[in-house]
Amino acid sequence: MIGLTVPQIHKYECGFNRVSAGKLFEIAGALSAPITYFFDDTRQEGPQQITLNGRMLLNVVRNVVKIRNEQQREAVSELVRTLAST
Repeated sequence: MIGLTVPQIHKYECGFNRVSAGKLFEIAGALSAPITYFFDDTRQEGPQQITLNGRMLLNVVRNVVKIRNEQQREAVSELVRTLAST
């Protein structure tokens, strides 16, 4: 419905690729959802403060995305899943 392959959608879902504003608009249309569905709270004014925990999470994601080897990236992902379930 939006002209993408399953692997490309998977990359969007996992955060490996960014979704352009135009593609986000197409996805919203395909889902019959308002574009605001994809945003936490569009009524907030001004920049949001990032907590220390949020900053750490952003740094972890940025570093994992830099791992070029797909098997190593998947191993890190599995490690995080395992640690989160303990």
